[in-house]
Amino acid sequence: MACKVKSWPIASPFTAFDFGIIAGADAYLLRFILHDWSDTEAAAILASLRRAMKPTARLIVVEYVIPEGPAFHFGKWTDLQMLVCVGGRERTEAEYRALFSGAGFDLQEVVTTPSPLSLLVGKPV
Repeated sequence: MACKVKSWPIASPFTAFDFGIIAGADAYLLRFILHDWSDTEAAAILASLRRAMKPTARLIVVEYVIPEGPAFHFGKWTDLQMLVCVGGRERTEAEYRALFSGAGFDLQEVVTTPSPLSLLVGKPV
């Protein structure tokens, strides 16, 4: 199966959370985007993507996924930084599930990596 690759247009950051999204791609990748924003704003970004996506497309989000409980995780430090500097936040898997669901996505898989980052894979519903 061939994968379509399209150029991403250069645009100003998230004008009304509809930033020139290319419709009809096979996959959409967001890396360190959602953690910059509050839940309301992150949901608006995801909703804009959802409107552009075909039913078979996938959303891949690369972010820290904060584990439940007191164990150390680097993302807990960046959570404080995001809150203080830009009003965003890091999220737990449960919080990502709720965010995805509210924007019209099913969070199908959370893939851990050797780094502190995880891949969150969602599909439109």
